[in-house]
Amino acid sequence: MAARIRKDDIVEVIAGEHKGARGKVLRVFGDRDRVLIEGVNMVVRHVRPSQRHPQGGRIHREAPIHISNVQPIDPKTDKPTRVRFRVERDDRGRIVRKFRESVAGSTISEVTRASAASAAPSGE
Repeated sequence: MAARIRKDDIVEVIAGEHKGARGKVLRVFGDRDRVLIEGVNMVVRHVRPSQRHPQGGRIHREAPIHISNVQPIDPKTDKPTRVRFRVERDDRGRIVRKFRESVAGSTISEVTRASAASAAPSGE
């Protein structure tokens, strides 16, 4: 999957048990298409005593969520949005990712209907 979500992004869960929850991405597991979000999808882990956890017992920690169930938050509108990639270079030559611009829905739907009607073959 494309890297539309990266570490330290603020995302919102759009599907599943934690729908509507927001949090910061702690880690992205690219090979498994999953993300770890701060404070979301908490599970209980039973750990035996060790140097790291001398008491042992039950520990609450985050579990990964599939990347298709989250959307990044647009910093301008504070709403979940889709990300598109445009090959642009910043002053250092890095590729920049762009958030989709907000456009009135009625204008878009009229344009798509008109273009779809003109592209369809007329008659059988």
